[in-house]
Amino acid sequence: MKNGCVAIGDTDMYYASFGSGDRTLVVLPGLSDGLATVKGKAGILSAPYRKYLNAYTVYMFSRKNKMQEGYTIRDMAEDQVKAMHELGIEKACVMGVSQGGMIAQYLAIDHPETVEKLILAVTAPGVNEVVKAAVQGWIEMARNKDHVRLMVDTAEKMYSPKFLDKNRRLFPLIARITKPSDYERFFINAYAILGFDVRDKLPAIKAKTLILAGSDDKTVGNDAAGELKAGILGSELFVYEGLGHGVFEEAKDFYDRVFDFCSHDF
Repeated sequence: MKNGCVAIGDTDMYYASFGSGDRTLVVLPGLSDGLATVKGKAGILSAPYRKYLNAYTVYMFSRKNKMQEGYTIRDMAEDQVKAMHELGIEKACVMGVSQGGMIAQYLAIDHPETVEKLILAVTAPGVNEVVKAAVQGWIEMARNKDHVRLMVDTAEKMYSPKFLDKNRRLFPLIARITKPSDYERFFINAYAILGFDVRDKLPAIKAKTLILAGSDDKTVGNDAAGELKAGILGSELFVYEGLGHGVFEEAKDFYDRVFDFCSHDF
């Protein structure tokens, strides 16, 4: 396992890597990266991937540390390519989760040579009313520095009722110990989401694509996965019934599906 950092222009980007396999999986996390990066977390982050690490080397990247105002999802994809090249990753399976899936779409559109296969998890091809309401609400909570409310609302929009009933009492405690020193990084990431739309560019994605979604997603909405499926020729879609935006945590076979897709030769 490795906790690393790679130079990107006048700043740098944290990453965590684990595994020793010949195949490479690049993972791009969601908006939570605007609150806490992957720095120093390789051991924790590797847990869902451990049964696959003889065959794969997994890299999970944060956004770069110094982000300029107006930094877009497309800019994030450009910097992601630079980071991959710095580490000698010329081509990989790429999994983007939520906002990470937005970055992954631009990777596949603008740099198809870097994407062997594409996994888009609980993400959208553009800002719909559900995304807009969720992100604008979180921005307002962050501006008011109401971190407990921000974390609780995020959880309420992410998890299934069963998961919430079991864990809801823990969310305020977790929020109190995870509050960032400031929210500037979060704001830049959040506003980038509000400016994102590649619906007219989806036909340019030629990589074999797997779309994973929940049937009750209160963060990106229930129509987003269908839009991706309709726009990306030959893509596969699997919907977890009864789950929402947190399928990557709640669905026991989520990572089996990801690695089966990556390992299958078409």
